[in-house]
Amino acid sequence: MTTASPAQQGPTPLASSSSIQQQRLPQQPPQQHAGLRTPSNRKTIYDRNLNRTRTAELSRASFAYLFGEMVGYAQKRVTGIQDLERRLNEAGYPLGQRLLPLLLLRSSTPTHPAPRPIRILPLLQFIAHTLWRHLFARSADSIESSSTNNHEYMISDNEPLVNQYISVPKEMSQLNCAAYVAGIIEGVCCGVGCKAGVSAHNAGEQGGLWPGKTVFLIRFDEDVVKREGTK
Repeated sequence: MTTASPAQQGPTPLASSSSIQQQRLPQQPPQQHAGLRTPSNRKTIYDRNLNRTRTAELSRASFAYLFGEMVGYAQKRVTGIQDLERRLNEAGYPLGQRLLPLLLLRSSTPTHPAPRPIRILPLLQFIAHTLWRHLFARSADSIESSSTNNHEYMISDNEPLVNQYISVPKEMSQLNCAAYVAGIIEGVCCGVGCKAGVSAHNAGEQGGLWPGKTVFLIRFDEDVVKREGTK
């Protein structure tokens, strides 16, 4: 038996460079279209239990930065202190309306749902305790009624958290950034059908025990007071 020499067999054909690259490169996954991104488990924030983060706290550094940016944004194109406080109030109002059903849900049990505070006194207690503890991890310092006007009530905070990280210049010494909290209170009041106007006022004294004390003045509409008297 004879075998052909390598010269007689001829050169072995080589694969082209393009075919080699195709063999070595891994298969690319299909491109995804830009849009709403969802986790691999297909669950979003709307699938979370509302009680899951009831004890979670936001760091003060994060809060100070975000609130400072919000005040700076609200300060643009304002005509004065009252205009700035009005814009802060308007920013807090929708938050109050959203917090109301959330706090009522978290206060409920499967067999005993929490009642909506539709009367003035239960509403003030709900704001000073339930709402305040949710926002600031403590209750408000006092609840008072006006001795001259039965439409007006006052909730006092000796040291509002929202004012601790805001530096107010001397020419704006009357500014109280707690107007944002006043908007939250107003949103809660209107959310239960007790329409009211809420404003924040400086009540501290320089050199006193609580120089940053703030009083939130709640003025209920006349219809709310009349309805209260008929019940």
